[in-house]
Amino acid sequence: MEQPIDAQFRSVPFRPSEMEHRYGAPVHVLADPLALNLLANLCRPATVQPEINRLVNELYRSLLHTVIAAEFPRRRVTVETRMIQATPAGIWSGEAVATDTPAVCVAVARAGLLPSQVAFDYLNQILDPRGVRQDHLHLGRTTDAEGRVTGAGLHAVKIGGAIDGAMVLIPDPMGATGSTVTKVLDHYRDAGHGSATKVIAVHLIVTPEYLRHVRSHHPEVIVYALRLDRGLSPADVLAAVPGERWDEERGLTDHHYIVPGAGGLGEIINNAFV
Repeated sequence: MEQPIDAQFRSVPFRPSEMEHRYGAPVHVLADPLALNLLANLCRPATVQPEINRLVNELYRSLLHTVIAAEFPRRRVTVETRMIQATPAGIWSGEAVATDTPAVCVAVARAGLLPSQVAFDYLNQILDPRGVRQDHLHLGRTTDAEGRVTGAGLHAVKIGGAIDGAMVLIPDPMGATGSTVTKVLDHYRDAGHGSATKVIAVHLIVTPEYLRHVRSHHPEVIVYALRLDRGLSPADVLAAVPGERWDEERGLTDHHYIVPGAGGLGEIINNAFV
């Protein structure tokens, strides 16, 4: 006889706490005061290694918990507890994350290497490791004569196969211009690697400019971020709900660094200031 399921576990709703905005349903800016505290510490000028990597690791594990719980497929599971030795009722059954879900982490050199490794290790703890892989793409900013970012250049790739049916995660800490995410997805498409079930960009900080670029070029992308930075916007725009006056919002300097931001996180993570 099939174990009866407690009604409370037939469907397990998970609704992350989020900031109000007008950027559209695929954008999720989390309302997490503890994560904001840790992120603020990461952004401080006095914070250096090894605290940098410890904070990146902790912040990404928190982010990934939310992303997986909210976005990954579910399945009913039935598990014997230790109480099965005392009673046949010692069985828990309910909806949980489907562990046979295929997943791909995209490691974008160089700021995204550590977050992707954290994501890869975390997914291997939760899912069947045989269905989890990590791809590597080496991208770099392209700039004009004045030092303004014109896009992202793709220099090398190591992709382990198709992404058909997979949950694809792009854990890149700083969502500044959006050119990195679009370049990554353009390459998977143009190289014939198939279509993912979902593409989820996972960031610590994003800008309004990033959201505009990604939403216009790849509207299928789901975006998760801990913070939206639009610090160069006029005061009256900052007083409005994010996205309400999207065209007037600004979070990037002329050289496309985020404000308030965290500085060049790729440089800071690697102690390589070039």
